[in-house]
Amino acid sequence: MDAGLSDLIERARAFDGTPPFSDGALVELERGERQLVRLEDATALATDTSAEFVVDPDARRRGQGTRMLELLTSRSRGEEPREKLFWAHGNHPAARALARSHGLEPVRELLQLRAPVQEISESALASASTTVSAFRVGTDEDAWLELNARAFAQHPEQGAVTREDLETLMAEPWFHADDFLMLWEGNDLVGYSWLKIDGATGEFYVVGVHPDRQGAGLGRRLVEAGLARLAEEGIRESLLYVEAENAPALRLYRSFGFREHSIDVQYRWRLPQ
Repeated sequence: MDAGLSDLIERARAFDGTPPFSDGALVELERGERQLVRLEDATALATDTSAEFVVDPDARRRGQGTRMLELLTSRSRGEEPREKLFWAHGNHPAARALARSHGLEPVRELLQLRAPVQEISESALASASTTVSAFRVGTDEDAWLELNARAFAQHPEQGAVTREDLETLMAEPWFHADDFLMLWEGNDLVGYSWLKIDGATGEFYVVGVHPDRQGAGLGRRLVEAGLARLAEEGIRESLLYVEAENAPALRLYRSFGFREHSIDVQYRWRLPQ
């Protein structure tokens, strides 16, 4: 990632309280699967069918967002594809107004939840049937990829993670194997809690449970193990992202005190008929 983009991301995060781009978009940019588009003081990470963009905080309210959106949609006019998806991270008032003015419809909501890190007792973590261990680089990749694909078979991004995607994420400065917790029943991997500790806040980057073991309390065990790990590292606040329509996950996370902090909304633009 070039220095200018890194600086923009940090300034936008500080100004808006949310990151301007998803980790998935940044991984795809790194691998050449997304194009970096710059237009004056607006920057986008785009493919033929999706885009995320941000206006420099020092250049807001000058029509830069409108020009970038029109540029990204004009590339589709008269050609395939005839629609494009846009993420509005934080779904701030300016993003909502821009979406309305250009006829974009909301199609997906992703909630960011936050909670103080709780102290988890050793007795809560004890289990006769399962064990938690750190990810073993060079050993656990295939087992994790198989479980992740099954756990997120219906998810448009997470379920499609490849070995190359995993290796790209493992090369990130924030990756530490000790923060990638694997839940085993004997020799079978049945769940995982991948933490991202980057600064003072610890993120439940992704939590997955084998679909055949849903409802067995493994999700709760994984959250407890993650909170224990965050507490061990001195982290006092945790966050996670969850689909707004995922009622079981929301019930679980809210039982640990997680509350809504912000919302990301995905909008769909369609070429007018």
